[in-house]
Amino acid sequence: MKKQYSRGHTNRGSKLEMLINMTNNEYRSAGFADIRKIPTPTNIAKVEGKKVEAYLDKATWVDYSGIYKSHALIFEAKESTIERFTLANLVDHQYELLKSWHKHGAVAFLIVAFWLKNKNEPEIYYLKFEQLADFWEQKDRGGSKSIPISYFRENCQRIKGRDGFTAHYLLAAGLHE
Repeated sequence: MKKQYSRGHTNRGSKLEMLINMTNNEYRSAGFADIRKIPTPTNIAKVEGKKVEAYLDKATWVDYSGIYKSHALIFEAKESTIERFTLANLVDHQYELLKSWHKHGAVAFLIVAFWLKNKNEPEIYYLKFEQLADFWEQKDRGGSKSIPISYFRENCQRIKGRDGFTAHYLLAAGLHE
C-alpha cells in the first residue's frame, strides 16, 4: 500500500534535510560544489484549492547526489531520536544504489543526525559506505540491526558548521581541507 501525504505534512528527517539543503546552497553560491536534493517521486491524487493529496511512488534513488572536484557524491540523510541508528531506516534499494555507486568510484555515504533529549543541537555524523556495509552484512547474517551512537562517536567524523558552511560534511568526508 502506498503512503498518503497531504501538503503541510512534516517529513521525518526534514530538520536534517534543511541543514543539508542550506549547506548545499552555500556550497553552490561559493562555487564550491553542486550537490542537489532528489525529490521523492509522488503521484498527485487530488487537488482542492491549496490542499494537495499525493501518494509516494516507489522510490528509486537516495536523498542527494552531486559533484565536488571531480568526485561523484551520493548519500542518504537519516535522523534518530534514540541513541542508535536502526538499519531498517535505510531500505534495500537505497543501500544497493549506494553500493553500486561506491563500486564505480563515487563517494557514497550516510549523514546521520541524532536529536537527543536535553541536547541543544544534534550530533551529526558522516558514515562511510564501507562502515555501513559492515553493519549491513552483519545484519543480514543475524547480527545487530542497529548502530549504537557510541560507534559513531568513536569511529565517524562529526559534522559541524565551519568556514561559513552550516553543516560542512565535505570536510568530514575528507574531501576538503
